[in-house]
Amino acid sequence: MLSPRMVPALTAALALGLVLSLPAFAQQDWDAATIETVQVTDGIAMLVGPGGNVGVSTGADGVFLIDDEYGQVNTKVLGAIQKLSSDPIRFVINTHWHDDHTGGNKDLASTGSVIVAHEGVRRRMAAGQVIEAFGMNVPPAPPEALPVITFTDAVTFHRNGDDIHVFHVAPAHTDGDSVIRFEKANVIHTGDLYFNGFYPFIDTSSGGSIEGMIAGVDRILEIADDSTKIIPGHGPLSNPQELKAYRTMLETVRDRVAKLKAEGKSADEVVAAKPTADLDEVWGKGFLPPDIFVKLVYDGMK
Repeated sequence: MLSPRMVPALTAALALGLVLSLPAFAQQDWDAATIETVQVTDGIAMLVGPGGNVGVSTGADGVFLIDDEYGQVNTKVLGAIQKLSSDPIRFVINTHWHDDHTGGNKDLASTGSVIVAHEGVRRRMAAGQVIEAFGMNVPPAPPEALPVITFTDAVTFHRNGDDIHVFHVAPAHTDGDSVIRFEKANVIHTGDLYFNGFYPFIDTSSGGSIEGMIAGVDRILEIADDSTKIIPGHGPLSNPQELKAYRTMLETVRDRVAKLKAEGKSADEVVAAKPTADLDEVWGKGFLPPDIFVKLVYDGMK
């Protein structure tokens, strides 16, 4: 998703006609932001706030965190975690580099939390990025916010009585996406491979594509069963049945846009053709307008 650090370029993006129905980041009232706690299973909870969903594992080994929201709500996130456990936050896994999933890194690192992520996450955070879809410059993250342990393919944590498998997927939402699976609890955190109930943002400037999104979702479905609980990057707690419906939507949009592109139509012409019109009632009421989603799908096709 987009970050408050990207706000200075928002006006320019709007001037180009990219009218967003995103939360109004430039006018975000952080004081009014709330963090909701959703119990997933014994010892695992999901925190829902203005940014990405946070996964929280608590137990004898301390707190294990998946993502950490915007930095502006760090105090509220910590308050919600402290209601679950008074133990220290030992590890934080970042599912990708976007600020609504990594914004709390700096503050958490300052209290001793170990930040872990795919090597691509550290690289993009350290260098600063441009979200080309919106012409937004994202400055380099401060050194204190960078992951201090990185991996290339997979890593496993043995914490709180569970085996927590973290694996990288081929470029999907970005080129640094990771999925986290709690083997014994049968819980999966998808990061932003999954926006439950609405069109996802695909960061094509960070290597993302709809083909990668579909492939990433397929990997998740391969390791899930009917009773798996799924924490999406955004949206309510989910399950494999809802994830399959999301995958069908992605595939349908991919096929329609690919057909129009193969006919030689430009991005603007494909957007004007409204290839998602019959899907918008279900999927088009989230933070990303259908026309922007279609443009991102088009731009991510090789």
